[in-house]
Amino acid sequence: MRRLLARRMKFHLLGAFLVSLGCATLYKFGIAEPRKRAYAEFYKSYDPMKDFEAMKAAGVLECAPPK
Repeated sequence: MRRLLARRMKFHLLGAFLVSLGCATLYKFGIAEPRKRAYAEFYKSYDPMKDFEAMKAAGVLECAPPK
């Protein structure tokens, strides 16, 4: 029973470190990178003036009334 807490603490600290490292890796490659690629793909063909004109024509913007 001597040093039982110290031995179990080492095991749990190592386990917690590995689990957190795994979660961070899964988040990076499962969520963050696909999100970056999706934003990059969207902004390759995004035309802000066309979007502005569409919102203006729909009457969404108060500062620019539709014609």
